[in-house]
Amino acid sequence: MKYLFIVQGDGRGHMTQAIALSEILRRNGHEVVEVLIGKSKIREIPDFFYEKIGAKVRVFDTLSFSFKKDKKHIHLLKTILYNITPKRLRKYKKSIEKIHRRIKKNEPDVVVNFYEILTGFTHLRFSLDVPIINIGHQYLLKHPGYAHGKGDGQGMMFLRLHSLLCGVGATKTLALSFYPLKDYIPERIAVVPPLLRKEVLNLKPTKGDYILGYMLNHGYESEVRAWHARYPDINLHFFWDKKDSDKEQRIDKNLTLHTIDDEKFLNFMSGCRGYVTTAGFESVCEALYLDKPIMMIPAHIEQEVNAADTASFGGGVIGNNFNISVLLNYMETREKSGDKFRKWVDSAEETFLRHLTTLV
Repeated sequence: MKYLFIVQGDGRGHMTQAIALSEILRRNGHEVVEVLIGKSKIREIPDFFYEKIGAKVRVFDTLSFSFKKDKKHIHLLKTILYNITPKRLRKYKKSIEKIHRRIKKNEPDVVVNFYEILTGFTHLRFSLDVPIINIGHQYLLKHPGYAHGKGDGQGMMFLRLHSLLCGVGATKTLALSFYPLKDYIPERIAVVPPLLRKEVLNLKPTKGDYILGYMLNHGYESEVRAWHARYPDINLHFFWDKKDSDKEQRIDKNLTLHTIDDEKFLNFMSGCRGYVTTAGFESVCEALYLDKPIMMIPAHIEQEVNAADTASFGGGVIGNNFNISVLLNYMETREKSGDKFRKWVDSAEETFLRHLTTLV
């Protein structure tokens, strides 16, 4: 079968999910004919995506987040106002037309949407006549058996609306989950394992002498430096998405900042003592699979849900800021997670092939 991917390019998670699924499909005789990826104003599409996805990549403009002055947390009102300006709306109109044009040109059997909102708008505009399969952890919010994300605050309502618009026109929705749940037939939701790439599955974890961190929003740098100033003997390696930074910025012998490099990040993940993150679903799954202690500092409502979910089954601890002492204390009392999560993840290839080749 022929598949066309549409990927949200904000953050690392949706991109690595797309890479993992492209590997599964090609390994089983299917073809990914083209990949369309949405680029926002604040992110660059990293080189590893072009290198690993295994198909022609085309970029389009998509919605962008606006952040508060601290450069850490999303400013909801500014985000909405920025994205509805006439200039931005004209760009999104061109993107929607481009998505439609590429689908018509490639004639895929299935479009796979990795949580890109303009896919939903394309269907609204053109009534796409090709099956669409949506993939994302966020779709669990519509599952009645999911215990998290039940609030009615402004941020949660915005997240639900965003997920609803991303899912417009879906033939089937695959909700990525840390653990099995029954499928929810009324909403055509199938609960599936996380999509981790073979590079992660093949890693043999060790226990090094450093803490690994991932801070997507570089406003957290001051917090990391402040903690490091108090505890200079703890070895820290942090990855971040700062456009004008050197690939490796060595602050001193025990603090190094790295720009996003996927292979390098995974090597550091496999050998770290513990992992600090803003609670993106994908990197939390990678750390869980490698049985690493995790500390999560959510930057927005979606990450708050991820963090609460992970903490609910003992997968990690939640912090309010990059006070890494919280992680060090957690590491002293944490129990190992065992093989349950690994077995769930290892069932992904069979599960996804079944859902992507059977569209009912």
